[in-house]
Order: sequence, then C-alpha cells, then structure tokens
Amino acid sequence: MHKAYACFSRSILLLIFVSLTLESGAQNSRFKPFNPNDSVYQVTGKKLIIPLVLTGFGFSQFMSEPIRSLNLNVRNQFTSRVAKPVSFDDYIQYTPALAVYGLDLLGIRGKHNFIDRSVIIGTSAIITFTSVEGIKALTHLERPDESSYDAFPSGHTATAFACAEFLAQEYKDISIWYGIAGYTVAAGTGFFRMYNNRHWLTDVVAGAAFGILSTKLAYWIFPKIRKLYSKNIQISFSIAPPINLRNGPVR
Repeated sequence: MHKAYACFSRSILLLIFVSLTLESGAQNSRFKPFNPNDSVYQVTGKKLIIPLVLTGFGFSQFMSEPIRSLNLNVRNQFTSRVAKPVSFDDYIQYTPALAVYGLDLLGIRGKHNFIDRSVIIGTSAIITFTSVEGIKALTHLERPDESSYDAFPSGHTATAFACAEFLAQEYKDISIWYGIAGYTVAAGTGFFRMYNNRHWLTDVVAGAAFGILSTKLAYWIFPKIRKLYSKNIQISFSIAPPINLRNGPVR
C-alpha cells in the first residue's frame, strides 16, 4: 500500500516539475482564464451529502452487528467463487487521473491547464494519503484475509475515487460521460479489493467517500494555493533579465 502511494506521489511530483519547466508560468491560451468564482471551488452542503453518507455507512461497522454480518456475507460470497486473485486493482486505481492528461494530449481540454491540474491532483493525493493512513492507524481493523490490521478504509479505493472525481470535475463541462467512465473504473477497483479478499464492503465504501472528499477539498482550497505559486512565478519572471538569443542576457 505504501509502495503504491509512494509511486503515485512521485509521479504527481514529476508531473508538476515538468509542467512548471515546460510552461514556465506562461498563460496557456487553450484554457479558459482562471475564475475563482467558479462553482467547482465553492463549498456547499449538497456536495457533502454523498461522501458523508458513505463515510457513515463505513464507520457503522464498528457499532452495528447487522453491518458486520453484511460484511461477512459479502466476503463469503466472494471467497466461495474466487478461483485466483488478480492484480488489476493495483493499476486501474490511477487510470481516471491519467486519462485527464491523456485527453489533453489528444486535444480535448479540461477545466485547468497542466500546472493547475497537477497541483490539484497532487493536493488530493496528499489529503487522501494523510486521511486514509491516519484512520487506518486509529481503527486498526483486521483485513478479511487476516494478513494485517490496516483494513479500514481501503486505500486503493480511496485513490481510485479521488482520481475519478478529478476526471469528473475536469471534464464535466464537456460531457458527463467522462465522469461516469471514471467512476466505473473506481467502482471496479473497489470490487476487486473485495474479490481479492483484501477489504470488507464497508472498507471499500468508506474509501470511496474519503477519495471523493479529498479531491473536492483539493478544488476548494486550490484558489488559495494558486495565489502562492502564481505570485512566485510572476516575481521570478519580473526579476529575470531579458534574453538575447545571440548575445545572452541584456545588461
């Protein structure tokens, strides 16, 4: 789990570094100008309903015997049919986020340019990792395969739904089907976590909630983060001497 997060984090950091290097803070005319009043940055109770309901269901296993029985029944249904575990869930969890960059390469522009979107998904990754690992340490729930005590919530599922929410937000103005595709992949990740007997149903449901909320939080705080690095980029360019390609810096 830690290796998967480390790989994902390094990839995001590399994307941010490359984007800063290539774009050098220049305005990308292919994208709409940044609008801090866009609804994607606004916190509303309506946006919290689904994550909070899913979170409540996930935590209910610690207080409700019927929910624990449901977990056991679902696990038994899977284990009675699974011939051999698969490793799809280790890879497809990142697919929705990678799709954002792939669509951009194909000329299908999302809401944010390379730098801004990389900062958003990087922020989401940090929030997801911190919240998931913190809750795992506090709950200390045994996995259904009895391999360790870090079942709740599912980190793979949280990552997948964080990426799916990212894809949905970036392309919802173009077509709702991008978001549907991303959430289908995320749901598949959760399915395979149960299929492989690595997580209980409630672990997966709570993981989905943490992932969705992490990306929403990343969008909500993004305008404040953007002010910081936009100002730094502008300052660095204002103090840099003009360049003459033949003779070097103009003195």
